[in-house]
Amino acid sequence: MKMDFSLELKNTAELVDQIVKAQLPEITGQQKTVLEAMQYSVNAGGKRLRPMLMLKSFSLICSDAERKEIMEPILHAAMGAMEMIHTFSLCHDDLPCMDGDKYRRGQESTWYHFGEDMGTLAGDALSLYAFEAVSRAFLNLQNKAPEAAMRYAPDIIRAMYVLAEKSGVSGMLGGQVVDVEMTGKPLTEEQLGFIYRLKTGALLEGSMLVGAILAGANAEELKKLEEIAARVGIAFQIQDDILDETSTQEVLGKPIHSDAENNKTTYVSLHGLKDAEQEVERLSQEAEEGFGWFCNERYNADACAFLMELTKSLIHRKK
Repeated sequence: MKMDFSLELKNTAELVDQIVKAQLPEITGQQKTVLEAMQYSVNAGGKRLRPMLMLKSFSLICSDAERKEIMEPILHAAMGAMEMIHTFSLCHDDLPCMDGDKYRRGQESTWYHFGEDMGTLAGDALSLYAFEAVSRAFLNLQNKAPEAAMRYAPDIIRAMYVLAEKSGVSGMLGGQVVDVEMTGKPLTEEQLGFIYRLKTGALLEGSMLVGAILAGANAEELKKLEEIAARVGIAFQIQDDILDETSTQEVLGKPIHSDAENNKTTYVSLHGLKDAEQEVERLSQEAEEGFGWFCNERYNADACAFLMELTKSLIHRKK
């Protein structure tokens, strides 16, 4: 029977949202203001795309019942961590020293709501608490099942490394550095591609890789998933450029035409809307073909079908 993607997406999004929120710290203590700002930022909504990709990549690869049971708390912590890292980047992205956006996802951005100081600290706190959450989950596993913790430790450590690598100077943050430095300056095709691959693509790659690593994926499977995610990331960013030109603030939940106002080079400004739309379509097709490699009896068919449909819906989104 064909999967009802809309229903599965709704159910998955609700599940992922619950998992992510469960990883957040309790609002208590003298530092509660920054904890409130953390909650506010993560609870602002969003598609929960990255933890959703992590969950479904895990489901795609993992067929071992014992591994599923052992890894579930680690996976949930990593899903929350990835969303915290993504949210921290948005907190800092909106700051006056960066883009200066006062609204995000239809509500006041974190710095505008709590002040620039707490907006900065909330981003810092989220970036650090992400790794605290995953580390705690691993320590809990060690206490509960030391033999299993020892057996799966290499995969858990590797997943944490990928989470850090794809978030930091070799990933998302590195892309953001070049993006900020080159604002108002003309970019070459190579520079723009570097920014897109790292600033947007790295966390998508990391999400799929972490899920697959925890699931026990081999080198070939990881390479395939990373290639797919890279294409999705670039297409996602180009679509973002398109929407900045063609959508409205009411639909997007954030200011439009901000790229032009900030003199930022985008794929649209380099190639025009028509070519941008064609490139999105090409990358979408390549990503779908990549998932086709996993659509066989070795892998979870429902997860594969879901990832294919999710990719198409995200790449061709309207907000």
